[in-house]
Amino acid sequence: MRVSIITVTYNSARYLEECILSVLRQDYADIEHIIVDGGSTDGTLQIIEKYREHISQWVSEPDHGMYDAINKGMKMATGDVIGTLNSDDLLAGTNVISSIVNTFDFEQVDAVYGDLIYVAPNDISSVQRVWRGLPYKRFRYRFGWMPAHPTFYFKKSLLENYGNYETHYYTAADYEFMARYLFYYRATAYYLPKLIVKMRNGGMSNGNLFRRLRANRRDYLAMRRNRIPFAFWVSIMKPFRKILQYKKMGLMKMLKPDLQVHVPQAAKKPEAVTLSNV
Repeated sequence: MRVSIITVTYNSARYLEECILSVLRQDYADIEHIIVDGGSTDGTLQIIEKYREHISQWVSEPDHGMYDAINKGMKMATGDVIGTLNSDDLLAGTNVISSIVNTFDFEQVDAVYGDLIYVAPNDISSVQRVWRGLPYKRFRYRFGWMPAHPTFYFKKSLLENYGNYETHYYTAADYEFMARYLFYYRATAYYLPKLIVKMRNGGMSNGNLFRRLRANRRDYLAMRRNRIPFAFWVSIMKPFRKILQYKKMGLMKMLKPDLQVHVPQAAKKPEAVTLSNV
């Protein structure tokens, strides 16, 4: 099973090398790393050139935003499974992709997702927020739930029937994409209780109150498009789910800076490295 990982870049020289190295360190061999650059001028292209022999495909040209660039990457992808990795984020361990592939093989599902932590931009050992997933239940979408998008991997075969990212939803395009696949079209999914991504804090939808309200409006429109009942109230509930992610910070202090993990000693299913005590 080939896995295509799409990384979108634009003036990403500060963190891109760490992102690329986290892919290179994977213990799974059949990975296609695709980089779609928006025309960087800060040294990003020099980093891409440095690792060119390890990057399957890349392009640098103007685009219409992050999700338009991801759509370009998906057209280039030749893998059986597709996922994304932001240019300032990194895969959390060396066996992330092999665990995802094992889960696809064993569970025979359309999509797999897992856990994510937000870290300080300049110190990835400083954990600021924990996004732990839940076992997949379609009804959870009725209460504002969604998987952590950076951990979401899906079978490429679904693209032909379910479509690409709808870029006019802007910051809510990832929510709309997953809601369309999992809620509207009822694709099957499996929660892998494993830390998948370390994500540097910050984001397009969280900068200030205006951005948050604008993002909420887009969430609402995405919910209506995918016929999630009581979309207005669900869009209000959705941001409040993040509070639970901050409540787990007290327990995170019990972990080492590199996030001590526990590997089950005997497992019939694919091994899942889990966040201890979270």
